[in-house]
Amino acid sequence: MDRFFRFKENGTSYKRETVAGVTTFLSMAYILFVNPDLLSATGMDIGAVFVATALAAALGTLIMGVVANYPIALAPGMGLNAFFAFSVVIGMGIDWQIALFGVFISGIIFIIITLSGIREIIINAIPAELKYAAGAGIGLFIAFIGLKSAGIVVPYEATAVTLGDMTASTTLLAIFGLVVTVIFMVRGVKGGIFYGMILTAIAGIVVGLIDMPQQVVSSVPSLAPTFGQAFTYIGEVGWGQVLTIQLLVVILTFLFVDFFDTAGTLYAVANQAGFVKDNKLPRANRALLADSSATSIGAILGTSTTTAYIESSSGVAAGGRTGFTSVVTAGLFLIALFFSPLLTVVTPQVTAPALIIVGILMASSLGLIDWKRFEIAVPAFLTVVAMPLTYSIAHGIALGFIFYPITMIVKGKGKEVHPIMYVLFVIFVLFFAFLSH
Repeated sequence: MDRFFRFKENGTSYKRETVAGVTTFLSMAYILFVNPDLLSATGMDIGAVFVATALAAALGTLIMGVVANYPIALAPGMGLNAFFAFSVVIGMGIDWQIALFGVFISGIIFIIITLSGIREIIINAIPAELKYAAGAGIGLFIAFIGLKSAGIVVPYEATAVTLGDMTASTTLLAIFGLVVTVIFMVRGVKGGIFYGMILTAIAGIVVGLIDMPQQVVSSVPSLAPTFGQAFTYIGEVGWGQVLTIQLLVVILTFLFVDFFDTAGTLYAVANQAGFVKDNKLPRANRALLADSSATSIGAILGTSTTTAYIESSSGVAAGGRTGFTSVVTAGLFLIALFFSPLLTVVTPQVTAPALIIVGILMASSLGLIDWKRFEIAVPAFLTVVAMPLTYSIAHGIALGFIFYPITMIVKGKGKEVHPIMYVLFVIFVLFFAFLSH
């Protein structure tokens, strides 16, 4: 084991790697409850999604640790799960089984891109500012969902949205959770989001807003309601219901967000651990292969796109330097399978603070955009603002990708636009044309 993970070469030990693995798990354990809560809005079985979430995280993280030897954990991604539930299924009216098929195909394409070596071409084709804008826009979208779940923002006919009843008991519980979580995060407490959810749930139980769970540990819920449904359902409705321009845009969006989110996370965590040499990431293809494989596996199990988690940086900060950290984290996700009864105490008010905090963290990429260049500011702004206002990540990306070639051509910089961006321009124009009919 020591030789396989190269402990001595990386200056680490079993104890340090174990502590790092536990730290990473606690930092991202919130996804076990937030993901089922979000995806259940589509009609998916919450118990099955809980199991799929834990298994996808465990398997993906294990592959990352053993194949790539990186202390990086994977799980269904925030933003991608919101896009899956609220934009694709609820917004576009696509059945969740077909949406899972879209996730599966995006994972397969990701694998092909990784193995074929055209990863760099695609990364270079899309301007950095649009990548930053997409990340920030997703953050605002997630935060908006959190504010709605908390009751802080509510629908209002005259102005679309308005401030909710801030004296409502459920809203006050969510505000309490937000304040507590913010305190944890400001103080730099590892696992602050997870601990904030725990304290919010306990507070809800104490004041009578949340029922006490009948038990804490139980047998693992059935995975049958979601396992393989992406393929079973297609066999029932036929390929005519599946092969649409809508699904093509969905697949491209899943692929785009996962691809760049993963690349950014891998680079950031690896750089923190000191792995990056001459601006290059060793074993990058192995790490990307682990991520793309986990996405396809997760879709079969019954969850949205699985991706690398920036929370892995907490484990690296605790001393994690090898894949054994990931193995420990994966083991804890498997143990978590037996704690499904806790899903009953994780109400929307409990998950809302987590969504808002994740949104704040993702919005930090706004500072990386050069707002003084108007030809860049226009597509970046439209990407960011359209996601929460249209309640769709796909619409935000589409608007940004349509306006970028236009502003660059008008600026006289059309030759600087990669041909791939012009292809995407046509695809997204067709997407909007299709939506209008």
